Amino acid sequence: MKNKFFLFAIFILSLPNVAQSQNRAAKQNLTKYVDQYIGTGFHGHVFVGANVPFGAVQLGPTNISKGWDWCSGYHISDSTIIGFQHTHLSGTGIGDLGDVSIMPTTGPVIVNKGTLVDPANGYFSLFSHKDEVVKPGYYSVKLKRYDIKAELTASTRVGFHQYTFPAGKQANVIIDLTEGIADRTTDAYIKQVDKYTIEGYRFSRGWAPAQRIYFTAVFSKPIAKFAVYDSTALKQGVTITGKNSRCAVTFANSNASQKLQIKVGISPVSCANASQNIKTEIPDWDFNKVAADADMAWNKELGRVTIKADSLAQLKKFYTALYHTMIAPSTFNDVNGEYWGTDKKVHKDASFKNLTTFSLWDTYRSANPLYTIMQPDRVPDMVNTMLNIYKQQGRLPVWHLMANETNTMVGNSAVPVIVDAYLKGFKGFDVNLAYEAVKATQMLDLRGLKYVKREGFIPADSSRESVAMGLEYSINDWCIAQMAKKLGKTDDYKYFSGRAKNYQKYFDQQTRFMRGKVTADTWRTPFSPFESRHEKDDYTEGNAWQYTWLVPHDVEGLIKLLGGEKSFTKKLDSLFTVSGDLGAEHSPDISGLIGQYAHGNEPSHHITYLYAYVGQPWKTADKVRYILNNFYTTKADGIIGNEDVGQMSAWYVLSTLGFYPVNPVNGTYVFGSPNVNSAVINLPSGKQFTITVKNNSAKNKYISSVQLNGKAYTKSYFKHADLVAGGDMVITMTDKPGAFGTAVSDRPKSIVN
Repeated sequence: MKNKFFLFAIFILSLPNVAQSQNRAAKQNLTKYVDQYIGTGFHGHVFVGANVPFGAVQLGPTNISKGWDWCSGYHISDSTIIGFQHTHLSGTGIGDLGDVSIMPTTGPVIVNKGTLVDPANGYFSLFSHKDEVVKPGYYSVKLKRYDIKAELTASTRVGFHQYTFPAGKQANVIIDLTEGIADRTTDAYIKQVDKYTIEGYRFSRGWAPAQRIYFTAVFSKPIAKFAVYDSTALKQGVTITGKNSRCAVTFANSNASQKLQIKVGISPVSCANASQNIKTEIPDWDFNKVAADADMAWNKELGRVTIKADSLAQLKKFYTALYHTMIAPSTFNDVNGEYWGTDKKVHKDASFKNLTTFSLWDTYRSANPLYTIMQPDRVPDMVNTMLNIYKQQGRLPVWHLMANETNTMVGNSAVPVIVDAYLKGFKGFDVNLAYEAVKATQMLDLRGLKYVKREGFIPADSSRESVAMGLEYSINDWCIAQMAKKLGKTDDYKYFSGRAKNYQKYFDQQTRFMRGKVTADTWRTPFSPFESRHEKDDYTEGNAWQYTWLVPHDVEGLIKLLGGEKSFTKKLDSLFTVSGDLGAEHSPDISGLIGQYAHGNEPSHHITYLYAYVGQPWKTADKVRYILNNFYTTKADGIIGNEDVGQMSAWYVLSTLGFYPVNPVNGTYVFGSPNVNSAVINLPSGKQFTITVKNNSAKNKYISSVQLNGKAYTKSYFKHADLVAGGDMVITMTDKPGAFGTAVSDRPKSIVN
């Protein structure tokens, strides 16, 4: 036995015996490998707190600090807490949410959070990371100022709080609806319903320009005193409305330490629905059971893949990464099927689970392909959510957040997600509507598309980020072409196949870079392939060195454009060695640099795998292993850039298993360098796909041979269909580059029959 960390696959999805499935899930303990602190340092921006997979509630602490590194509300450098808030983003480059802030206090009531320079006049508290317990589905911390032990857990739509107050102290709970993360409250409401219950809502404007959330909070002890405040001004009565709404809930003193529990249901629709969510999901007051259920839910989802690795660090990195891919998309409907639509209307549809937080420009590259392997039962919900958004707003989502279109990032990245699901044979959504949606979205005149239809490129003086936008549209068009082909829509196939070649119009043969052009014959000047001017130039969080490779749908065409395999390889080699000044205005997202390759941002994520297309897979292995071992660690700064709602982690999960979807919709995975000794992927209906990696080590990082289901396999890629059919793959590693995958017939292709 090479090491003691072998984890047997003990949970099989979709077994007829539900009790047996639950028992097996309960026996797993994969959550012990999840370290939520990974990504809380540097610019990871990850969420810390209690939640369940893809839940509506992300209940966790929020620091008093503001700024870019507090997009999730929490950073490892901070030691303050202003409250425990029920919604958080994870890994984004923009902050928002932080809804329904609850802060337990003792002593005289203070309803203003305070400031670092004047802490005595506020309610915020200091804490120590030594006093935190952080694990999936559970969070605990000691609030130093009040000597209160705070414990949090959650179900899908309900946050469950448990506070232990010190003896002899007046116990208060402050609910502050003015507080959020990088947004501002536009309207709020709080009302005491009875001696155990309050309800309210918070409407806000931030990244999501018109967000709304309703809540109901039920206390385990009767309310002794309830007071409402407009900002810090005490008001009469038990109801307050307005953007400065706050309340203080006080409980009877106790000579002994006392525990107070609070169940907070949230809803995008109504307080009544929030109350129903509580009654349905957490009808009782057993905090430990809810925490155990959350742990079981995480173990079930983490158990969809079990690995054998050489170290505890590798297990922690892998399962933390897998955990991060399942924070979002987040549930955005109530137990009765109601949700708030983009059209600002209430919809009711219990046939699917409506979702939100679609960071599609990031996740279409590998997080969404990962879901087709690890979360196939949720893929139809994701597609149906996007199709309903299309029906409500007239186009597919770009970056959707809480029923709001933020229009963040370039391209129409819902297109590859939907097309990939269709081409992989997923059912449960209207295929005709899906095709209508992808085609109609790409035929609009919005966001530069009118120039694509008319000129074949987006003039650089017509909009910023024209090259990035145009390259993404070429990818989107290629996807539609493949769907049209399978549906027998010949004319559409020809039209969108032609548009998919538009990337060529941005390529300058003289400089040999993708760059902005003003007219068909005039390039934008001055030009530097190194310089990046954030939200001002022709690229999105990148430069020409990084964007020249953004042609994952037609790598053969890019090779030809760059002058053939030899020239292509030489330039690709240069990407990882060349140095240059990014300029004073470059985005901090350009991180994780190897030469000009930037692993901290998504447009680079496929590039290391391009060597396989020119028969040099050992170079892919070198780069992938370096990134896996150096840009992902078990430290707080262990993610080299924004987590980006699962994409950075999805790259790690897939690459650790040994493969990656360079083309996000052609149903193939390109081999890299597996960094596990074995893996078992548990598929629906009890099937498994087992990967055994022989002779794996830090030195033996090159693939020498592959066997698939007992037969020699020579290609440097394999099909999604082979994986989901179940079976066995044996990969043998060596310390020297060999012939595996080098033959022209064995190299990856854009179109695979």
